[in-house]
Amino acid sequence: MLGVGEMNWPANVTIKEVGPRDGLQNEKAFVSTDDKIAWINQLSGTGMKSIEITSFVNPKWIPALADAAEVAKGIERMPGIIYSALVPNRQGLERALEADVDEVAVFMSASETHNHKNINKSISATFPILREVAQEALSAGKSVRGYVSTVFGCPYEGPISVDEVIRVSEALFDMGIGELSLGDTIGIANPKQVQGVLDILLKRFDARKLALHFHDTRGAALANILVSMDMGITTFDASVGGLGGCPYAPGASGNVASEDLLYMLDAMGIQTGVNPEKLLDAARFIQGKIGRALPSRNLKVGSSNENG
Repeated sequence: MLGVGEMNWPANVTIKEVGPRDGLQNEKAFVSTDDKIAWINQLSGTGMKSIEITSFVNPKWIPALADAAEVAKGIERMPGIIYSALVPNRQGLERALEADVDEVAVFMSASETHNHKNINKSISATFPILREVAQEALSAGKSVRGYVSTVFGCPYEGPISVDEVIRVSEALFDMGIGELSLGDTIGIANPKQVQGVLDILLKRFDARKLALHFHDTRGAALANILVSMDMGITTFDASVGGLGGCPYAPGASGNVASEDLLYMLDAMGIQTGVNPEKLLDAARFIQGKIGRALPSRNLKVGSSNENG
């Protein structure tokens, strides 16, 4: 029984690395195909069990990931790692299957306006497209993951009703997804809000099938992760170096940095299977290729120690 003020910490947490997709999609500097491949190969050596390597969207919308097929075919696949890719529609799925990704990720928003900006369709019109993608991916023997954006707030509409989050989430689970990632797209969430939203969602959905995807716009991502763990969530998306941002969410900054999350979990005695030194090496590598300082705290600490 927990004492007053004690929190319920898990023994193990899964960090899902989304940097090669969610991290690079909003970068102005184009990272070469060879460098992307080298970086993903580095990430494969860190102990990560899931890496989102690219997005099979139309290159005119996300030019930073125009080389999706070349990247997916060029990386060295290591056993025990799931290599996933974001897929918006049937055309993208055909390319993803041809490149033999392990997992297909489908995405939509709980906000009608953000969904229009991001996908150019209403929420209702998005459902049949994603259902077709999910069913064909499952038929091809691939696992399917779902993303819901703007769960905790929208840059256009403001607060989002939990009922809308439930409606979209139930539709995605009905399509056959195995896991749902709940996104704080603009980094607006706070721990009390996260607790309140999860308290409702966990009455309907199994905690083992939910992941949280926090952006660190306002510096609250780790605090929100702590509350999520206390509520029973053990899977979190993160991005090396704190890379990231959404092209269709003004003000969105990077994801929580994988190495910052890892530092906290390691210090708490929570197992991840990820090597912190190798993860920092991967962060330094991509920081050098992008040519600007990344927001990761642990990356900055490492750099100051080297220069001190």
